[in-house]
Amino acid sequence: MNLSVDKIVTITSGKIVQSGESHGFSGMASLDEATAKDVSFLGNEKYFQAFMNTGAGIVLIPPGVPDRPESVTLIEVENPSIAFGEIVKFFVNTKKIFTPGVHPAAHVAVDVQLDPEAVCVKAGAIIESGAIIGNGTEIGPGAVIGERSRIGEDCMIYANCTVREECVLGDRVILQPGCVIGADGYGYELLDGMHVKIDQVGIVELCDDVEVGANTTIDRARFGKTKVGKGTKIDNLTQIAHNVQIGEHTLVVAQVGLAGSSKIGNYVTLAAQSGCVGHINIADKATLAARTVATKDIPTGGGVYMGMPARPMREEMKKMALISRLPALVAEVKRLSSKCD
Repeated sequence: MNLSVDKIVTITSGKIVQSGESHGFSGMASLDEATAKDVSFLGNEKYFQAFMNTGAGIVLIPPGVPDRPESVTLIEVENPSIAFGEIVKFFVNTKKIFTPGVHPAAHVAVDVQLDPEAVCVKAGAIIESGAIIGNGTEIGPGAVIGERSRIGEDCMIYANCTVREECVLGDRVILQPGCVIGADGYGYELLDGMHVKIDQVGIVELCDDVEVGANTTIDRARFGKTKVGKGTKIDNLTQIAHNVQIGEHTLVVAQVGLAGSSKIGNYVTLAAQSGCVGHINIADKATLAARTVATKDIPTGGGVYMGMPARPMREEMKKMALISRLPALVAEVKRLSSKCD
């Protein structure tokens, strides 16, 4: 499918500040890989040289870019990354075809509530007794939807996902391949020298517009619910334990681990391989840098925390700077000690 310059201007709400030679665009690419038929964007000043040398036919740029490559159509927008995302969304939506119906090789229990003319269930999927599937939802191949689970409207459940019994998904939830929603929480008690399993009778609830990355696991609560708030985005290979509460519009990056009954606020960012111990609270808008571990409450949001245990970033960086001086200090002590000898 080709997009005209005028259509791209409409989609991005931008304005043309330079007209180039190409007039039809059928793809998207980075600045250094784009061809004359591709749309690209300048979202970071460190890619400015790639921008000046780009072979793209059209580039979305922020206001006030002084130097510009020749023969490239330039459209000025407030946020090139967001505007480019709208272009990507347009291409994806035009290519994606939602075909309702239940594949003959799928197994759907007789009492499942779904409209076969408004839901897509692919080959090998299993939907167990009492489940409810909302209109516009697609259940991918090999996915398993457990008994009495509820899936909202316009959800995308990719291949080989598992949503266990009685879990609840809101509208427009995306589960990437292989993720598991509602596995038993990790709960045991030591009795007579043996680890005895504690029953996990709660559920998982994912609110509207949550996305869960590939091979991520979210455990069901011991009782009550493990809950992920509206608009929160969870990356691949993440572990969220039983009874964790995550607020709205929070970002949970790859390989994060959240221990049981921890509470994460709204608009929090948990960078890669960060995490927290159980039963603590992390305030709204806090950020844990990569590999940071919170071992106690972070009561004030808006700051960036680093280290193990988590400390305010400036404090942790001062500590790291002092540690880097230790070899020189040790050498100096040895030199002074030798003089005393």
